[in-house]
Amino acid sequence: MINFKFFITIIFSLMFVGVGINHFLDTKWFEPIVPEILGRPIFWIYLSGIFEILLGILILSKEHRKIASLGIVLLLIILYLANLNMWINDIPIGEVKFNNLEHFARLCMQIILIFMALYIGNWPPFNKNDT
Repeated sequence: MINFKFFITIIFSLMFVGVGINHFLDTKWFEPIVPEILGRPIFWIYLSGIFEILLGILILSKEHRKIASLGIVLLLIILYLANLNMWINDIPIGEVKFNNLEHFARLCMQIILIFMALYIGNWPPFNKNDT
């Protein structure tokens, strides 16, 4: 029987690898939300895609899971700046503008993803001896 943490890890990995691949397949979708101050949005889109794919693969390895999960937490925090930019500046993504409730839901989802990554990597508050 597959344990719950293993199942969550597989889903999490597939999600990150899939989103990372989409950074290469549909850069136009991500481009509007890259903060202007960073410049060169394509560079940042590709870079974040590389990290999403790499960390999504590494989290599958028990040997690399702890550090990969921490990398995902950091990535989620950094990438939220694009979502925050989208919210503050009322920028559409995929030609869709979100209302405040939808932006707040995205923030909540980001927090849930952060806690899921902490759980997968056995970081506090989930640092128990189960693997």
